[in-house]
Formats: sequence, C-alpha cells, structure tokens
Amino acid sequence: MDLNLLRVLDALLQENSVTRAAERLGTSPAAVSRTLARLRRAVGDPLLVRAGQGMVPTPRALELRDEVGALLHNCDNVLRPGAGFDAAHLQRTFTVQSADLLLTGLAGTLTERIHAEAPHVDVVFLPEAVEGGPGLRQGWVDVELGVLGHLDPEVRTRQLTSATLVGVARRGHPLFDGRVDARRFAAADHIGISRLGRRLGPIDTALAERGLRRRVAVVVPSHTSAMLLARDTDLVALTLDGWLPGTVEALGLRTFPIPLDLAPLELGMAWHPRNSTDPGHRWFRDRLAAAVLAPAGAGEEDGTQGDATVGAGR
Repeated sequence: MDLNLLRVLDALLQENSVTRAAERLGTSPAAVSRTLARLRRAVGDPLLVRAGQGMVPTPRALELRDEVGALLHNCDNVLRPGAGFDAAHLQRTFTVQSADLLLTGLAGTLTERIHAEAPHVDVVFLPEAVEGGPGLRQGWVDVELGVLGHLDPEVRTRQLTSATLVGVARRGHPLFDGRVDARRFAAADHIGISRLGRRLGPIDTALAERGLRRRVAVVVPSHTSAMLLARDTDLVALTLDGWLPGTVEALGLRTFPIPLDLAPLELGMAWHPRNSTDPGHRWFRDRLAAAVLAPAGAGEEDGTQGDATVGAGR
C-alpha cells in the first residue's frame, strides 16, 4: 500500500474533517476527498460519515486510528537517522586508534562519561599499527584519533584542536641550570619516539635551519616509555603542553618551552563514511571529541615527538 494513503488516513482520523485534514497535509480538500474514496474502497468501510454539519468516524475508523498513527511513527523512525536512539540501551564496542600519550590522558575520562550514559558500551584502544585509513575502510577501527595523514580519500574528518609541543626532563636536569635556548637544547641528549625507529623529524629540521644538530641517543616506541626513561636519566623527551600534568609531577619531571619555531599540531578524528549517520557511532564520536577537548586534569590532545607524530607516529 502507498504510505501516502496512510498519512491521509491518519490526518482524517485525527481531524474528522476533509478540510482540516487538507490544511494539515498542505494539500487541497478535493485531493483529500479523492484519497478518502480510495481508502474507503481499500478498507471496505466508509471510515468517516456525515453527522449534521460535521463528520464522525465509524467503529472501524476508531479501531484503525491508534494503529495507523503507531505504524506511521515506526516508519518515520526507520527512515529518519537517529530517531528513537537511546544510549542507555546501546550495546556496542567501539575501537579507537590512538597514540598511547592520548589514550593515557583521556581513556579514564572517556570511559567514565560513556558508562554514565551507556553502561553497555565498551571501548578498545589500538596502537597506530593500522594508521592511515585501511583500518577505517576495512572496519577494524571506528575512529582514528590524533594528527591525521595518509587517509583514504573517502574518509571523513573533524578538526578538534591544536596542541603545542614542549620539552620534558627530570627536575634536577642540568638543562635547568640556565636559560634553555636553542643551543643548549640541541646539546642535550634526546629520546626519540617512533614505532618505526626513525630518529629525525620536525625538531631536527628546525635545528638545522639554525645550523644546529641534536643527538637522539635512544629511540623508543611509546610516549610512556619515553617519560619513564626521562625520569631516570639525563635524556630529554617531548610531550604536549598541559597534557597529563599530574603524571609529569608524580614522575618528578618538569616541562619547558622548546626554543624553536614549530608549527602547532593539528589534532582531529577520522572515520569511514559508512558510519557517518549511524546514531550510535555519531554519539560515540561526540563523546570522544568532548573528552579530547576537555579531559579531566589535562589540557589538550595528541602530538608529535621529536622524530615522529603523536597520533600518527611512524
């Protein structure tokens, strides 16, 4: 049956008037009268009959009124994205690809906020092993979070915020005995962070423009190990300004501005268009973005290391 017939029937049964039903539907009384004739033939009942100056529903029409209204409501829910979505009843696991520095700063806040609204939703964080789009395209990853690059052309993105890199070293490091300028910064031994063992990056390019070079004495695959190593040695690492201040303090570390002209890190999220209008996925993306923009006890999101990019590290 043509669903438009049901919409006219619903209007007629709600208004008990061809004229008012036409106004409600934004059409002419003549068109509604013709549709009423079709409905009468289809149902085998007059549905509305004259009673003085007005019209009254037949018993069959009264039986149909609530049923037709509910049927149209359900049809609208099927066709309208997000209609009837209730996070409290969502049972789903979302997978996020992110650098460990990011997930350390936001995983706790994110899960607390999510479980308050959707107690049956779980989150799996993956390392950046499948970065750059294939994971999104093939469905291994729901959201890629960080400095975005090398994405498949169809992938959707959302810019979240910018972050600034800062240096980090143990509190008693000799670097803090004087002003940290570019020359003293380059003279320190550094920790590189790269999953692929790369030693050079934007820091080295900026130093080279000043005729300086640094020594990357050790390369580690994660930010967590870099911070622990900086705690126990005179090596210098990099982190994000305002990110994990409690951890920096607890480890006995101290941050400092990098004395170089470095562009801020543009942080965002990416997802495959198959999930763009999915109400559960959209709800999760909004919660993830909120955790990045306002994490508990932190300032910002993802970043780059001296030789690699946080959230897109190599």
